Amino acid sequence: MKHLTTKLVVFILLLSMLLSACTPATPAEPVTLKIAVLRILDTLPMYVAQQEGLFEAKGVKVEFIPAASAAERDQIITAGQADGMINEVVSTILYNKDQVQIQIVRFARTATSTSSQYSILASQQSGISAVEGLKGVEIGISQGTIIEYITDRLLQAEGLSPDEIKTIAVPKIDVRMNLLGTGELKAATLPDPFSSLALQQGAVLVTDDTKHPQYGYSTISFRKPVIDEHPQAIKAFLAAIEEATALVNADPTKYENVLTEQKLIPAPLMGSYKFPPFPEASVPSQDQWDDALAWMKSKGLVDKDVPYPDSINPSFLP
Repeated sequence: MKHLTTKLVVFILLLSMLLSACTPATPAEPVTLKIAVLRILDTLPMYVAQQEGLFEAKGVKVEFIPAASAAERDQIITAGQADGMINEVVSTILYNKDQVQIQIVRFARTATSTSSQYSILASQQSGISAVEGLKGVEIGISQGTIIEYITDRLLQAEGLSPDEIKTIAVPKIDVRMNLLGTGELKAATLPDPFSSLALQQGAVLVTDDTKHPQYGYSTISFRKPVIDEHPQAIKAFLAAIEEATALVNADPTKYENVLTEQKLIPAPLMGSYKFPPFPEASVPSQDQWDDALAWMKSKGLVDKDVPYPDSINPSFLP
């Protein structure tokens, strides 16, 4: 009897194991990546990827966390309330000057020889139309940011010396635009598409990064702990962005609904705005990083090297 009971127990155990093996495993829940987003055109491929179901198809979920300003975006990231963002090298260097907090994994947008990302404009009332006219003239900028970096580098590339470049801090883009429009600011540096709107309203283009596209770009970054914990999710995210970028570049007008819903360009530009091409999978070069770092050292924003390989991670690109 005892022998029979033992056989029965063994049979039940084997049957249980067999049934377990035949039962399909519950699929792991997709990782959700939270992205802090500003109302900027650079985010368009992200919204397109969401609308077209590309993130889901790649096995990752994405949640957008709106931010009203770069400062608010950085607060959200620092608090761990979001995993990724669109930023640029200047803010990345500031994040990583003491320890690696974030890594750039891709360009978000870049200037090209035919499409600007940042422009230095003069007011209609100033009489300025060339770089020479900006010698000693206060240019409205956001200090310690990519805007100040671009201003210095574009003007230096066009022949001005550092002591001929004068700037004044006007952090808010809308205020900078208004002061430029009224003539209270003789000149200002603006990102596209706000520069396009200012030009539409009568501002004068002095120079932009179409002449020196190596300086004008934005990037996609993620917090380092998120990259370390969820590398496959980052890879899936970027694969979806690549497909979305191809869709946008093929027919950007198809996604005018996204521009309207997310308010990615000013309303007066709708219908007339010329879309820029979005970059294919790539990251900033060592030279681009070194130049931004050298500029930041010259401004006293950092006092030591921040290594390129620690902050730029191309390994997840498709």
